[in-house]
Amino acid sequence: MLLATQTLATLFAQLGLENDELSIKRFIHQHKLEASVLLFEAPFWNKSQARFLQESIYEDADWAEVIDHFDTMLR
Repeated sequence: MLLATQTLATLFAQLGLENDELSIKRFIHQHKLEASVLLFEAPFWNKSQARFLQESIYEDADWAEVIDHFDTMLR
């Protein structure tokens, strides 16, 4: 079985966001989360983005590691 390693760029593409390095840095700079807010509860996601993030985390999907890293970057 071939396991794909997900990256921040592929996560941004999956979320329908611009995924070049500058766009990712800009997004992280412009969006910060309080410690009490879960990533998928952030007000800047649409419903499908929030659902994807929530399901990926709860199911410990292929995306979970990069989502956790992204979450840390937003704190």
